[in-house]
Amino acid sequence: MEVATSSVLVLPFTASSVGVARRRLIGDLTEAGVYKGTACDAGLVISELISNALVHARPLPGRTVKVSWTLRQNSVEVAVSDGGGPTVPMVNEPSSWSLGGRGLGIVARLSLRWGVCVSVGQALDGHADSAHGADSDHADHDGAGGANGAQGDGGDGGDRDAAETTVWAEVPVRYGSTAGLVIASSRDA
Repeated sequence: MEVATSSVLVLPFTASSVGVARRRLIGDLTEAGVYKGTACDAGLVISELISNALVHARPLPGRTVKVSWTLRQNSVEVAVSDGGGPTVPMVNEPSSWSLGGRGLGIVARLSLRWGVCVSVGQALDGHADSAHGADSDHADHDGAGGANGAQGDGGDGGDRDAAETTVWAEVPVRYGSTAGLVIASSRDA
């Protein structure tokens, strides 16, 4: 069976899309031999990115959100594109009694790096992991950032100045061992 190393989904701008994308990503990664634990980390990251878009941004045309991922040798890049919002996504420091505001902190913790890209070609700089920094693979998303502090209008986007906004994260992956493989050698004869 051929395993997809990348995928793009255009999903409805609704909460049910979170589970759809998470299950599909985890399924693709485990079929590619990624350990279930690290596949679940990537699933949590994509869930937080979609949830952040649903709460703080406007949908893309057709009331949709675009979700994508690309599996690389040691990582998977996940990205969520929406219609933008009134603020730039950034990591919050919520009080211990706050009900929300932790999503992009979780993304930052589980990712090698993450960032925000606006489709007008303007990358928004925030926090870049000093150990990894931005590289040429992320020329269109130079830098990294975090959680949205303001509520989006949740409308269909209508007439607005905001362009398509993509929040991306690069999540490390580990592949399963060869324990399940049968390896024959001359000593087995």
